Amino acid sequence: MRFMFVGDSMTIGRAGDITWRYRMWQHLSTSFDGPFEIVGPRTELYDTEAGAPLSYAYGAADFPAAARRHLSGWGEGWLHMAPLIREAAAGAGADVLLVSLGLIDLGFYTDSDQTAANVRAFVTQARAANPAVRMVLLPVIPNVRAESDAPFAAEVARFNELLAKAVADLDQPSSPLLLASHPPTYDIHQDTYDGTHPSASGEHKLAAAFAEAMHQGWGLGGAYAG
Repeated sequence: MRFMFVGDSMTIGRAGDITWRYRMWQHLSTSFDGPFEIVGPRTELYDTEAGAPLSYAYGAADFPAAARRHLSGWGEGWLHMAPLIREAAAGAGADVLLVSLGLIDLGFYTDSDQTAANVRAFVTQARAANPAVRMVLLPVIPNVRAESDAPFAAEVARFNELLAKAVADLDQPSSPLLLASHPPTYDIHQDTYDGTHPSASGEHKLAAAFAEAMHQGWGLGGAYAG
């Protein structure tokens, strides 16, 4: 089974980060009953000094090069990934997409309705690549901006409602969708290093959200041990 991480800056990570992708790889390595592969067209981390995804300086030395693959980007959201997912998923033979997107869309590019439309376009394009593809979608976790920007916070809340509706509308037995749960104890003041991007504890909680969704929804893997 081939898993692909799709995300924004919280998923690609910056130079020196361990990333929640590593935490998920560790989880699958110990709990998944069968062969699996991490796939995707990219392997880089974001280099904050260069302002581009040029780094390979992962914080975990035991993270294999093949498991570092992903489709994520700093400053990229549903708007950017919807046009890319068909080619990326087809080229990698992705069976399961683990998707964490939306914060950057709502913060800079699109409102909640437009972002929800891009979610639906993404699902359509992913299924064009693989009609049996599975997808786990994570709701947007409000960041520090939502504490002082009420309209932004409202858009995040509304988008998460629209995301849940899209998952319910688009779920199919042949290509199932799961809405992961917002990590119940996630605290942006404790689980991020800047109010947005996950610290070590945040990485574990993000990985756990996806792991628990797959375990409970599809019987894939086990409960997240951290």
